[in-house]
Amino acid sequence: MDGAIKANREACQGYANCVLAAEDYFDIDDRGLVMVRKTEVPSVDRTRLEEAARSCPVAALEVVDE
Repeated sequence: MDGAIKANREACQGYANCVLAAEDYFDIDDRGLVMVRKTEVPSVDRTRLEEAARSCPVAALEVVDE
């Protein structure tokens, strides 16, 4: 199942756990906030991206169904 990544940049604290888990999808911008490189989540990457979202200590990321 394909999905999408939603990022709450207001909640982001710049821990960068998501970048460590999936640097091809996430980065940290100049202000220290999450930046989503690709919003669409193919089914092959879904589990990895859900784990990356769960690794965020402030729950600023979510993988949702499209």
